Amino acid sequence: MQALGCNTGAKYDESALRYERVIVMTDADVDGAHIASLLLTFFYREMPQLITGGHLFLAMPPLYRLSQGAKTIYARDDADRARLLKSEFRSNAKVEISRFKGLGEMMPQQLKETTMRPGYRTLIQVQVPNGKETETLVEQLMGKKPELRFQFIQENAQFAKDVDI
Repeated sequence: MQALGCNTGAKYDESALRYERVIVMTDADVDGAHIASLLLTFFYREMPQLITGGHLFLAMPPLYRLSQGAKTIYARDDADRARLLKSEFRSNAKVEISRFKGLGEMMPQQLKETTMRPGYRTLIQVQVPNGKETETLVEQLMGKKPELRFQFIQENAQFAKDVDI
């Protein structure tokens, strides 16, 4: 919080924010998504003005590296990998597929090219709809009462698909 310089809660001062963008960058797997959700919850509760001011972003690092000969393409997830395999590579030649276990496993140049370099990286601006429904959902999923999370899972688990277990 000290690095951002703008304080939290009622003392938040956007004019003191030291950065135009605050970018949350986590691994592309479910563990990274969990860490990102915890950080987003923190910013939502402690610095909602950072979000409404358009300063909070999520970096979207690739999960896969696809190579065939001299051609290398990065895929964000399983669906992107399948799409790229069909559309970008010759079907009669082997494609080498590497799955990154995390950002630390990437070579510095790969991380720079795929996740950090403006113009090449993918950033998603965090936006939160206003209203009681959002506050209720955040409290239910991220609050101090585990029974509310359990209730949400019981009511919504049948709709879950592509769950990484």
